[in-house]
Amino acid sequence: MQIRRAEVRDIDRINELLYQVAELHHNLRPDIFMPASKKYSDDELAAMIRDDSTPIFVAEDDGVVGYAFCIFRSYPDIGLFCDHRMLYIDDICVDESQRGKHIGTKLYEYVRAFAKEQGCYHITLNVWTENESARRFYEALGMKQQRTIMEDIL
Repeated sequence: MQIRRAEVRDIDRINELLYQVAELHHNLRPDIFMPASKKYSDDELAAMIRDDSTPIFVAEDDGVVGYAFCIFRSYPDIGLFCDHRMLYIDDICVDESQRGKHIGTKLYEYVRAFAKEQGCYHITLNVWTENESARRFYEALGMKQQRTIMEDIL
């Protein structure tokens, strides 16, 4: 298996995985997520692929079997926060048929090494409370809860 930066030629396969993620989120929170939808248009994906501030990595093994969407963030000259650079994992997915093969772990380790090489202080991501398997996965990788977002549905 190889992990590399995504290319425009990967968009069709990335879209298939985006639909898998969307379906998972819809099943967890149908009050928030639309069925049969995806997060980005093809034009948005192409722009992100070309933009070094939003690197997308793909795991490839006889085709793309997973991805990690990342975004660099920093907080320079903001009085409340220490000035630091971080890498936010906006989305990570392994094809449903490929889970259990440690592809997600390899993707995360690749992203972690990349973030360290880029001078990032830390990596952050969000996980929905209802997504227990994802939470356990991230905790097994050594991630710790940083904060909690609360809601009151009206």
